[in-house]
Amino acid sequence: MAFQHDPARWHTLSLAEQLGNIGSEVHRARMAEHANESRFIAARDRSLELFDLTLADPRWKGRLREIARAREVFCDAAEGGKQYQTTIAELEPYFDRFAMAVRK
Repeated sequence: MAFQHDPARWHTLSLAEQLGNIGSEVHRARMAEHANESRFIAARDRSLELFDLTLADPRWKGRLREIARAREVFCDAAEGGKQYQTTIAELEPYFDRFAMAVRK
């Protein structure tokens, strides 16, 4: 699988930085969700790539369940939220906390 993002660089970021960056793509997906389908799909796909890079980072082996669940809930929300009744907008605050932690 060819990644748009550099896995070697991605794996130098802290978990908070990784999740904050995922949150940026989640935000882009939310902004385009009902306005521009091609932008929504691109942001969704970038989010999933970043989730996958984070899951592949060997430093987070004790956090894989949480990361994988966040990915699962995001996928469900991107498909309409049928299983978890969650929207992409409702997921943003989860990721915003990581971005805020990095800024401090």
